[in-house]
Amino acid sequence: MTRQLLRRLVALVPVALGVATLTFALIHLVPGDPVSAMLGDYAAPTDVNRMRHDLKLDLPLWQQYGDFLLDLAHGNLGQSISQHAPVSRLIRERYPATLELTGAGLLVAIAIALPLGIVAGADAGGPGDLGAMGFAILGVSIPHLYLGPLLMIVFSLDLGWLPLTGRGGFAHLVLPAVTMGTALAAILARMLRQSLVQVIGADYMRTARGKGLSERAALIRHGLRNALTPVITLLGLEAGALLTGSIVTEMIFSWPGLGRLLMTAINNRDYPLVEGCVLTFALSYVVVNMITDLVYGAVDPRIRLS
Repeated sequence: MTRQLLRRLVALVPVALGVATLTFALIHLVPGDPVSAMLGDYAAPTDVNRMRHDLKLDLPLWQQYGDFLLDLAHGNLGQSISQHAPVSRLIRERYPATLELTGAGLLVAIAIALPLGIVAGADAGGPGDLGAMGFAILGVSIPHLYLGPLLMIVFSLDLGWLPLTGRGGFAHLVLPAVTMGTALAAILARMLRQSLVQVIGADYMRTARGKGLSERAALIRHGLRNALTPVITLLGLEAGALLTGSIVTEMIFSWPGLGRLLMTAINNRDYPLVEGCVLTFALSYVVVNMITDLVYGAVDPRIRLS
């Protein structure tokens, strides 16, 4: 397990390099000039040239790329053009808020998906299955851009139960977490339902029932653990997607996270800040997938990491 973990950590290096290269290329090839965006269209040419020189934007692109990789190797993500602060410090300040929101969204998704998936899988084709899967289809069909404002109107403006926007205590976290977790809960519930349907017909389940276990006891003690393996696979992939998908939710609820910082950086054509945010999102996605692989062995001992 330790050797596998070390190999995965080493594999992060080329992934980080590839993401950094792709991000650098896309940001610098998109039309637009950050200096013009900051100084305005009517700035004096002398001021524009001075700022371009100070930001090293007058250097050849290959030299800018080399300087970027050299700084990255030393853990330096550069200086934000628009906010005049180190990119690493800005990310450290905003990243915990995004992790908090993503974690809450995952908890909401799991809390909804487990009972729905178990009910649907244990009663395949019955009323419980139809009701649970009907909710799942509804959850997948409602986009964040619609669900978020709808929850804000009902629970904040009309009922006044929860805060409208911002980050504070637990109450501020409820609406954005439900917005993020609902769609994922629907996907997980459908996967768990399908996995349970396959597990219930397995030979070891018939053996467990033949030894005197009730249908419910056999399902909980033997079937559920084996049915969770593909669900964990999906959960790991979707957790990374949920992390990057938090951008929309953060914008809706004015959540001061990394996604909102990224959108601000894109609007300001802030090259270093965009590169730092995208690199952080990409590495987070890879780390989540690595953790998912390591969890397999704990859930199903038959799985051996190779």
